[in-house]
Amino acid sequence: MADSRRPGPTRPPIRLRPAPVADPPYVDEVPDLWPRPPGQLALDLFGTGQPPGRPAGRRPESRPRPGHPTAPPLPPPATATPEATRAAHRFVGTCLEILNGYRPPGQIRALVEPGRIVEVTEQLARAASRTPPARRRSTRPAVHLRRLRVCEPRTAAVEVAAVLTGGGRSWAMALRLEHRQGRWLCTTLQVL
Repeated sequence: MADSRRPGPTRPPIRLRPAPVADPPYVDEVPDLWPRPPGQLALDLFGTGQPPGRPAGRRPESRPRPGHPTAPPLPPPATATPEATRAAHRFVGTCLEILNGYRPPGQIRALVEPGRIVEVTEQLARAASRTPPARRRSTRPAVHLRRLRVCEPRTAAVEVAAVLTGGGRSWAMALRLEHRQGRWLCTTLQVL
C-alpha cells in the first residue's frame, strides 16, 4: 500500500545561535582590552572621575558629594528640548524624502547654513549612492528611518544620530543643527 501522507518539510530546521557581543566591556572587566597608544590621554567614558592608573573605589573625603550644599551644581543633562527634537525629525524627514525621490535635492538649501551647502549636498549624494534604485510605480519608500537620537549639548545646538535602512543595508547619518536667527540650520552632515 502506498503512503498517502504529505511529504516532510523541504526547509532545514531553524537553528538558534548566540548573538555576538556588541557592548564594550565594563570598567571592572578587562582593563587592557583597548590599549591606547603611548602619549594619548585617557578619556573618562564611564564617569568615574579617577585619574588613569588609580583604582576606582572610595572618593577622598575632602571632595563634597553631589547634592551636598557645598558641592558645585551639576551640569544640566544633555537631553534635547521638544523644539530641538522636532527640528531634528523635520530635517531628517526632509533628507529621507530627498533620498526616496519625493523631493528635489535643491530644497535642502533652505535648511542648511549658507557656507555649508556644498558639503551637505555631497554627503546626501553619498547617501543616495547607497539607496536601491527607485521602482516606477512603487509608493513605498526605499529608505526608512530605523532610529533617531537627539542630544542638545548646549543651548541652540543639537547633535543628531540617525540609523537608516534601504536595500538590505543599514548606515548612519550624523548631523548638527544650530538655532540661528529664529531657524534651525544644519551646519554639519556626515554619512557613515
